[in-house]
Amino acid sequence: MIEPFLLASIAAAFVLAGFVKGVVGLGLPTIAMGLMSLALLPAQAAAILIVPSLVTNIWQLWAGPDFRGLVRRLWPMLASVCVGVWLGSGWLAGEQAGAARVALGIALVVYAGLALANIRLPSPGRHEALAAPIVGILTGLVTAATGIFTIPAVPYLQSLGLDKEDMIQALGLSFLVATVALGFSLAGGNVYDLDLLLGSYLAVLPALGGMALGTKLRHRMPAATFRRWFLIGLLALGAYLAARGLV
Repeated sequence: MIEPFLLASIAAAFVLAGFVKGVVGLGLPTIAMGLMSLALLPAQAAAILIVPSLVTNIWQLWAGPDFRGLVRRLWPMLASVCVGVWLGSGWLAGEQAGAARVALGIALVVYAGLALANIRLPSPGRHEALAAPIVGILTGLVTAATGIFTIPAVPYLQSLGLDKEDMIQALGLSFLVATVALGFSLAGGNVYDLDLLLGSYLAVLPALGGMALGTKLRHRMPAATFRRWFLIGLLALGAYLAARGLV
């Protein structure tokens, strides 16, 4: 049985992660994994992440304007994410928990650093058909090793020049596919137990509550300022996780 203090900490992590996702369209797996990995093994944190990530990404995807168009354009990347997760199956749930924590910390630092420096990938242009599967496989491998779905999928999606609502829907679609692939990978590695399943289902309401609040505030606050401080916090969290794993 999950201890009450740990359960409350998980709920708080998902309220914050859902709030950030509601404001900027991403960040739930990144923040939730980072915070939960302070107290849990990365594989355990990833197992708890699955259900709230599924539910919030379906919500985000459903609210977008062009689901079919995005699926037609992004399917090579999405299919390759599944291949990458399959290739990396067992990394997160294996005996290298310390290495997974270091990898998670490094992934957070890289993502936050690139975003703070406003470094974007060049548009793939006519090479999109070649770039998409490469990005997908790399994203799947990072997901299998760390439980987060942002690198390099998010920088790649930003390079496509999508408008705001299409971008938010594309993020939801990409994260949904990565979540499903990761869920099957963890199930195949026998990570789940009753406590983790319970924790995953109980995390749905805090995540939805945070996301609803963030969505309401999306147009009422300076998103650029919020995003900057969010990334600074993510950078610090990633550096701490990496240093802790190395020590």
